[in-house]
Amino acid sequence: MFIPWNVLHNPWFQLIASLPVYIIGFLFFGRSAFHSVKNGVPNMDVLIFIGSLSAFAYSVAGMIMYYGTHEIHQYLFFETGTTIITLVLFGNLLEKNSIKTTTKEMNELNKLRQIKAAIITTDANGMEHISEKNYDEIKVGDVIRINSGDQIPIDGIVIKGEGSVDEAMITGESIPVFKLLNENVIGGTILVDRNIRIKATSTSKTSVLAGIIDLVKTAQADKPPVQKLADQVSTIFVPAVLIISLAAFFINHFTFDISISESVMRAVAVLVISCPCAMGLATPTAVMVGIGKAARNGIMVKKASALESFSKINTIAFDKTGTLTSGNFTLEIVFKELHFTEIDVKNMLFNLELNSSHPIAKSVVKNTDWNKSTIQFLEVNEQKGKGLLAKDIDGNTYELGSTTIQGNIQLLSGDIFLMMNEKLIATFKLTDEIKSGTKETINYFKSRNIETVLLSGDKESKCKVVSDETGIGKYYAAQLPQQKLQMIDVLSASNKLAMVGDGINDAPALSKANVAVSFSNASEIARQSAQFIIIKNDFLALKYAHIISRQTYTTIKQNLFWAFFYNVVAIPLAAMGFLSPMLGALSMAFSDVVVIGNSIRLRFTKLK
Repeated sequence: MFIPWNVLHNPWFQLIASLPVYIIGFLFFGRSAFHSVKNGVPNMDVLIFIGSLSAFAYSVAGMIMYYGTHEIHQYLFFETGTTIITLVLFGNLLEKNSIKTTTKEMNELNKLRQIKAAIITTDANGMEHISEKNYDEIKVGDVIRINSGDQIPIDGIVIKGEGSVDEAMITGESIPVFKLLNENVIGGTILVDRNIRIKATSTSKTSVLAGIIDLVKTAQADKPPVQKLADQVSTIFVPAVLIISLAAFFINHFTFDISISESVMRAVAVLVISCPCAMGLATPTAVMVGIGKAARNGIMVKKASALESFSKINTIAFDKTGTLTSGNFTLEIVFKELHFTEIDVKNMLFNLELNSSHPIAKSVVKNTDWNKSTIQFLEVNEQKGKGLLAKDIDGNTYELGSTTIQGNIQLLSGDIFLMMNEKLIATFKLTDEIKSGTKETINYFKSRNIETVLLSGDKESKCKVVSDETGIGKYYAAQLPQQKLQMIDVLSASNKLAMVGDGINDAPALSKANVAVSFSNASEIARQSAQFIIIKNDFLALKYAHIISRQTYTTIKQNLFWAFFYNVVAIPLAAMGFLSPMLGALSMAFSDVVVIGNSIRLRFTKLK
């Protein structure tokens, strides 16, 4: 059953109904306001607290002074204070829902340290025994067995066997590295093929992975929070409103001989009118629309303040592998023996790579153009540390690998080499495909005078190729996580920096940069370190993310301008008695409509 209309107008009903909201609001904003004033930098919560408190006090005073008269309804503004509290709390909720805690990224990194290690021990009779140890129980000197496809649990040195190790998550190197006896391996990397044994050279506290975790923690702790424009202005606005309110009372009463009660009402009217509903809505409404617009364009915004930060960048740094490149490897013939056609060479390559489980081999098979004729091999074997050995039904022998294959033969430049009957017949250049839209996106940033930089763990020759192809101005190759973080420090010292990356090795740099961007198919730690996640498989979404950030920040500034403009005009009128609290509340509602309407307009603004 609906509450009767006359009950809604009852002063006592309004007081009782509004009290829970006022209590919550006063506790929530009062604490923040108190601490900000204590620290000498009053924030927006001071104004919200004073405004809502003034509306409440004004209404209670009106009840006491005019209870039982028809004039009482001109002084009841309980709903004004509750509206202020509700709207601003809702705005806070929107912002908090868009901000994820950084503890998840630490949890994801720690998952890499939760694997079990197969420890090999030898008894007095020379018999081997295998037992499991947790990551944090591994000691220096422990012998650990690692099978194909396993994650290497700890830093160590190879003491038995050989195999390819995918180190992309740590170093950024796109090609797995073949590890021989007495070579070092890094905890957290993956053994792609074969089986090895290692002797642990570190513990859970001294490993490379532990160092990366510490780097992320340090970078996050060292990152300053973004200060809101409204909070900056409020440091002036808050004391100004209080001074104007007090001045209104003294000038009205002592200069113009207006009664104390009327002078008090005019002073309180200034505070009521200055209630920052529009200011409370200015940022969250624009942010809400901006985040929705980003989502429709394949961009997830995890932290609302990042929209403002991204709009102000003047430098953007990119990782290479998995960020600018797609991981789809293709081969280009660099050298070919004259007796063979291009089709012959591609056919040999394809049929050999069909017999390999190597990630690059699978990518080459997927992306290589060939004539689909088959070569019948009697046997195909892996050549340790080099590639494949094969023999066909005609007795021809084949060798395919990425290093010098036989004796002291001087090979031509290239990444992969093919030999037939102990004679070099072709070399191939391995190319990682550049993501679509990359060059256009780089040109966009450069057109806005934003410097572009490439930071990669890959070798210099490959970084130079990508840098030249995409148009990126500077590149820094062979960067380890610590070096990337140091470079981020250098770049961000005098710049507002954004970092775009996808790997575990990028996590510290992503956390340190002013703005971090990653991709939906990136490593979990990279996604958790980022404030923007590109969901679409289109690099142009990065350009759109920047455009939307600029549009959102512009809308916020427009909203704040209107909110403050309303106060600049309305407060003097209220102080002079030309604007009653009722008309003030009405104009304040109109200012809310303007702010909300301007935020909605952002939704339909074109991305240009």
